[in-house]
Amino acid sequence: MILADFKAFPRSGRIISIDWGARRIGVAVSDETWGFVFTRDVINVGLHDDAATIVDRVATSERAVGIVVGLPLYPDGTESDTTKMVRDFVANLSQKTELPIILVEENLTSVAAQESMGRVRVRDIKERLDSESARVILENAIALIKRA
Repeated sequence: MILADFKAFPRSGRIISIDWGARRIGVAVSDETWGFVFTRDVINVGLHDDAATIVDRVATSERAVGIVVGLPLYPDGTESDTTKMVRDFVANLSQKTELPIILVEENLTSVAAQESMGRVRVRDIKERLDSESARVILENAIALIKRA
């Protein structure tokens, strides 16, 4: 079920965060108390049904209670072609799981993620950036949930 806001979102338990990309999907997960957020391996897009992979490989194994998905918007809040692809992905994901799903704006999360990674090789950036972005998205979402 896709939620419009955090009012009906769980207040404890593991949450998965997704940074959808055309080539890779970044994944992060919180601990049950939301004190820590951990990155997980990226999922390469297109090898299987990406939504089913997330449900089967991540949500089930992590015993998740909810899913947060980053929504890319332009700085003025308008939507792009990528925004539509993320919404389509989320619609597909919602058909595969009963977990509550919420979309959160992800402006500048890649920049924040790369800054938090420090000085790393270009290859490492490509391998880790998407999941680091998912980590930033999840940390921001947890802060929003705690304020709601």
